[in-house]
Amino acid sequence: MLPIRYVEPVFRPPSEAESLILPVTDGCSWNQCTFCEMYTAPQKKFLARSEDEVLESLRRTGDRYGDQIRRVFLADGDALVLPTRRLLAILEAIRMHMPAVRRISSYCLPRNLRKKEQSEIDELAAAGLTMVYVGAESGDDTVLASVKKGETYASTCEALEKFGRAGITRSVMILNGLGGKIYTQQHAENSARLANETQPEYLATLVVSFPKGEQRFRADFPEWEPLGQPELFVEMEQFLSRLELKRTVFRSDHASNWLVLKGTLGADKDRLLAQVRQAIAAPGQAHLRPAWARGL
Repeated sequence: MLPIRYVEPVFRPPSEAESLILPVTDGCSWNQCTFCEMYTAPQKKFLARSEDEVLESLRRTGDRYGDQIRRVFLADGDALVLPTRRLLAILEAIRMHMPAVRRISSYCLPRNLRKKEQSEIDELAAAGLTMVYVGAESGDDTVLASVKKGETYASTCEALEKFGRAGITRSVMILNGLGGKIYTQQHAENSARLANETQPEYLATLVVSFPKGEQRFRADFPEWEPLGQPELFVEMEQFLSRLELKRTVFRSDHASNWLVLKGTLGADKDRLLAQVRQAIAAPGQAHLRPAWARGL
């Protein structure tokens, strides 16, 4: 019998490939974003797991593998929806049963921090929470409302700034093409403005895609028209050109991206822009990812 109960499908960020995935909730407490297919399976209805189950899972896992585990990812979609007291108890149990752990991370919906004071975020950082992944998706309020994100530019900024003040590493994700043709420019500009204001340690872009079809998405966003490959590159150029970041690791290497970009902003801004501009001017020379390799 496994020491941890999993409800499939299980999701985690690519950089958590070597982490212990510890479910403290099932599903996503919001789960209304029309572009997201992660937690739509019938068995993924939102539920906060009991404290007893989570602590027992940690004890049993620690008994078997405690000295081997270096990283822990708190799943599912938004572990930080839990009360601070419960999160602190989980972090304490990780330290107790897995003394070799050096990084604890989680997804976070900005809405989950609205009722948490800065002092609570500071407590979580002191107890071992070291990194959060925030799917900002866009910095544009019109786009966010159109996809039922349940967030605004202001709410995302507030959450990222709380984490930043606590010294928690922030990884922010933007969805290339989310605004479609009608909002592409303001999506690029305001997403860059969000990153500039908050200065996250990590920034990534994915291309919006719908493996299960676009019907759910278009029901609330009927004016949306997808960007073609050249238009995605133009939007990326507009986004990058407006970024004024001091030291942010930038990645655009998810399978959904046609053009793989990696660097540190601002040191590599000129090089990254040159790559994008080459893809716009001469896509045949830009070493684009073939369609079959995008895995969508």
